[in-house]
Amino acid sequence: MSSSIDITPSTQPMADVQIIPVTTPAEQELFLDVPAIVYANDPNWVPPLRSSVAKQLAPTNPFFQYGKLQQFLAIQKTGDRATPVGRVVAAVNQRLIDREGEQIGLFGFFECVHDFAVAQALLNAAEQWLREQGMTKGRGPINLSTHNSCLFLVDGFDSPPAFMMPYNPAYYPQFMEQAGWQKAKDAYAYDFRLDKPLLPKFEKAYQVAIKSGITFRPFRTTGDGFQQDCIDLYHLFTKAFANNWSSTPRSQEDFLDEAKDLQSLVDPTLFPIAEANGEMIGFFMCLPDYSLPLKYVNGKLNWLGILKFLWYKRQIHQGRVIAICALPEYRRQMVALALIYLGMQGGIQRGYQRAELSWVYEDNMPSRKVVEASGGTIYKTYRIYQKELGTA
Repeated sequence: MSSSIDITPSTQPMADVQIIPVTTPAEQELFLDVPAIVYANDPNWVPPLRSSVAKQLAPTNPFFQYGKLQQFLAIQKTGDRATPVGRVVAAVNQRLIDREGEQIGLFGFFECVHDFAVAQALLNAAEQWLREQGMTKGRGPINLSTHNSCLFLVDGFDSPPAFMMPYNPAYYPQFMEQAGWQKAKDAYAYDFRLDKPLLPKFEKAYQVAIKSGITFRPFRTTGDGFQQDCIDLYHLFTKAFANNWSSTPRSQEDFLDEAKDLQSLVDPTLFPIAEANGEMIGFFMCLPDYSLPLKYVNGKLNWLGILKFLWYKRQIHQGRVIAICALPEYRRQMVALALIYLGMQGGIQRGYQRAELSWVYEDNMPSRKVVEASGGTIYKTYRIYQKELGTA
């Protein structure tokens, strides 16, 4: 559903705006302040955790073992006062270059007030830095890799984003096109209604899988069981999603570190695992939609933020399905549909009214067919852009 949000750029460009590289702790704090300024009057915005963004950009991030980046900040000077009005990160991910065989640079962490002149200046700075690194093509928004936040929302601005999904003002796509960036690929978020019974074919698929010797159990969230399930997930992820567009390989260590960050957020009822002869062959990865409590945390998980999170967590009434995976050799055993049945039953058991499945690339027709046959309907569209950069 399209939004009626006004995307007409401001007619008077801001005066005295400078684009500077972020080099000091004070500038880093201003960098982290930008979203709160951009989204000050947007009721659908869910503030990201400042500590999480800072961690991604910190020198301790394993990304720096195979990549490099430069943060840029747009500053408006009014007398002695400096106000941040935009930001962007330009990045080179060597794993992506090696995988695709092209000198592709990335931009991400983009935020900008409603002024095209500011957006253009930020993008120009990112493009020039990428050229200086030898990049001939730009792609984004991608926050260092597609394993992190990426994509701009281009349709469906009338509701908040699901947990770990991006959100942006409606004028961003227009700014990108004005700056010469073109669509590279779209992705969809699907809406699943859980306030009505599932179609009989789902339970039938579950019975077929059981009779074929497939076993199902919840994902384990504690002790050695958690560690082993995460290792098995890593191998299954690597095998099933290695060829995803613009994706880059992750080490097992990186994957396990990311998994530990989510360990306390997993609800096993929403996360069924499929096994054949004791080996993991599929999963339905759904998390409670923590966007609601995070909205009230306001980006800071201090003691007050934790109390707010725990209080509003009780009001969660929907989930976010991050991935559905079943090895293709078990298609006849209807493992994918059986996992959907168990996952959706788990959501219904929790009293959820709906779930979002996101995201699925527009040309991933095998996944789209399964999702749409399961009753999912597209309700948000996202986009990654690309631009030829030429040479420095």
